[in-house]
Amino acid sequence: MGSKYPVLRPQEIIRILELFGFSYKSQKGSHVKYIKTEKDKPTKIVIIPMHNEIAKGAVKSILHQAGLTIEEFLSKK
Repeated sequence: MGSKYPVLRPQEIIRILELFGFSYKSQKGSHVKYIKTEKDKPTKIVIIPMHNEIAKGAVKSILHQAGLTIEEFLSKK
């Protein structure tokens, strides 16, 4: 049985996260930090590796950091 998490390019992930209100914060080496600040909620921080492709496990981790389900994420793809 295959994984429901796709292998994606970092640009695709960033585009979708921006649709959910995340914005660029900083970069250190090949890792970019995006944040989402909402009133009365803790700030969410997502670290995205800027590699050619992001593996399924890393996509899962990014979505967990963002507080998104795979279904929510893929609905914006």
